[in-house]
Amino acid sequence: MSATFVPGALHSDASPIATHVTLGLLAGGLATRLGGRDKAWLERGGTPLVVALAQRFAPRVDAVLVSANRNQERYLSHGLRALHDRVSAIGPLGGLDALAAECRSPWLLTLPVDALDVPEDLLDALSQAASTSGAVAEDDDGVQPLVALWRCDDLREAAAAAIAAGDHAVHALQDRLGFARVRFAGARFGNLNTPADLAAAGIDAR
Repeated sequence: MSATFVPGALHSDASPIATHVTLGLLAGGLATRLGGRDKAWLERGGTPLVVALAQRFAPRVDAVLVSANRNQERYLSHGLRALHDRVSAIGPLGGLDALAAECRSPWLLTLPVDALDVPEDLLDALSQAASTSGAVAEDDDGVQPLVALWRCDDLREAAAAAIAAGDHAVHALQDRLGFARVRFAGARFGNLNTPADLAAAGIDAR
């Protein structure tokens, strides 16, 4: 199942799903191509990326959780709850597993911490299109598996099965769950993988 949305085009009342959601920010990567810099604390416009995303979505969600494997005290100093992966060295699936284990809402909206330009109507669009298990976003750069809305009960079970099977690909997990795919026409959510990406985003990482 797929749907296409033009950013800013939704004006109807939000889906009921969108009112029972925890935001899970994925900040557990090692950023090897950035010399190991912690992306969460890179600043854009004077505000750390993780803080900006948390503040942006806080009015719309029940709670905010962060998947992070370092700098725990720094998150606490900003009122954010950071979670270590329960299973190490399995990539983003480890973060999803940790977030799902602690999520107390029926639904979990996940975003990588370096998603710089997600549309204002992201949550509404995903919730309106979601299958019984969830939905994943697709921008002009392709499918973005970590920009997704998950039914937490299904994610807990599916993540456990994937970890046990040694299948750590997030897109494969979403395929098995029958995720709807939501195309955001004209959007690029962005990510930060190289020094050139930082420069293009106006981020000084010195």
